[in-house]
This record gives sequence, C-alpha cells and structure tokens, in this order.
Amino acid sequence: MLLPGLRFVSVSKLHLKSQFRHCYCQKRLSSSSIKDLQAAFRDPSSPFYLAPGTQGPASPDEEPASTETTGQDKRDSESELANQDADFSNLIEKGRAEMARAGFHIPFIWQQTVEWGHHDSFQHVNNARYVQYFENSRIHWMTRLGHRLGGPAKADALLKGKGISLIMKSIEVKYRRPVTFPDTLLVSHRPKKSPEDHSDPATCFLTASAYSVTQQAFVAHCNETVVWYDYDNLRKCFPGQEVIDVMWENFLERSHQASGHGHGDGQS
Repeated sequence: MLLPGLRFVSVSKLHLKSQFRHCYCQKRLSSSSIKDLQAAFRDPSSPFYLAPGTQGPASPDEEPASTETTGQDKRDSESELANQDADFSNLIEKGRAEMARAGFHIPFIWQQTVEWGHHDSFQHVNNARYVQYFENSRIHWMTRLGHRLGGPAKADALLKGKGISLIMKSIEVKYRRPVTFPDTLLVSHRPKKSPEDHSDPATCFLTASAYSVTQQAFVAHCNETVVWYDYDNLRKCFPGQEVIDVMWENFLERSHQASGHGHGDGQS
C-alpha cells in the first residue's frame, strides 16, 4: 500500500515541476518578446519605429500619421519665406526713405544686424552696443568719403591712420526706444555745422541716427566730435578745403530739407 502512495507522490512532484518549467519558459518568452518589441520601437529601420516625442496608433486599425513633407508643403514653405523676404525688403526701403527725409544720403547708410547676444539682462539690446553700431556706421562713412577723395588707396589710408585722417574726440548717444532681437537697424552719419562759438578748423562735427526696420521708427541718435589729425607729424590739422567740400557734398541740401522734418540735428 505504501508503494502506490509513493508512486503517486512522485508523479505529483514531477507534474508540478513540469508545470513550473512551462510557466517559467512562458514568462521568459513573454519577457523576451516585450524586449524585442521595445527594441523595434527604438530602431529607425524598423516598421514599428516611434520617433522621440511621438506615440503609436490607438488601435491596430488606425493609420499612422505621415511625417513626410509633401511637395505641396515644401512649396507652401518656400512661398511663405519668399513673402517674408519681400515684406522685409519693403520695410528696408521704407526705412531708407525715412533716413533720406532725415537728411542722410542713402549710399552712406549702414545696415546693422541685431544679434541675440547683444541683449542684456533687461532683455533688450545693451545701451553700450549702440556705440559700436555708430562706430560701424562711422567707418562706413569714412570708407565712402575716402573713395570719393582718392579711391581705394585713400579709403585705406583713412581707416589705417596714414597721412591725414580722423580721430575720435567725443561721442554722445541719446536713446529713444529699446531694441530687441530679431531686428535690423539702418544707421548713418552726416556732417553737422559747427557751433557759432567754435572756430577750430581741425574739428569736425557729425550727427548720426539709428532706425529700426522692425519698429519703423528711430531708436537712437548720436552726436560725435572728431578731429582731423596728421598721423605723420602727430598733430591735429586742417585737411584742406577740397576735403571739406567733398565731405559736405550731397549733404548741404539734405540738411536744409531735414530741418523741415525735425531731424536737423538728428534728434527727432
């Protein structure tokens, strides 16, 4: 009677072991399948691939949304960019017209791109940056002046302090509006008549303005005093009447026109 009982116990144990192995294998297969599926989701070459930030279909019958850009999408995007370029060009031309009405000569206008790094903690262009903007415009003005006086060689001499050139004495900037990125400024210089109580022939007075293309408004004005300087003899000097005449060319008439628009001193 004991033997059948023992046999029964042995068979039961074998059955339990078999069931355990079966469940364990199923669990391993299930775990392996999940890992394979997860790997397929991460594999860009897999039909099950899901890009980061996206999700799969809600049901097996749902068609996945297409992420490909169609030809029409590309044409629409290019058309939008072309319209933006056209709008920007129109704003530039309007700004140039305003600068001309303020007494500036269009060939002397410097186009200054505002960069993100020009911002300060107050989230607008740092005030000190305007001095650099006006410096860029002044160098552009000197380059154009040099070409009119004697071509590329004279322009190079003016910029490198060879012979008679200009040296900065003082600068005053008046701020009217904050500027933020993105924007483009139109900046320009022109000569300004000397005060009646000033008689030094070596001193030259300049006025400049910065115009925001985005805001379609003047954002800053500048008054500068520069001195004609003989770098060969290390002393200030009178540059000669020819230089003065060329410097004022195209500006005398514009200066009178500008006074009627409130920009005579670049302070409107």
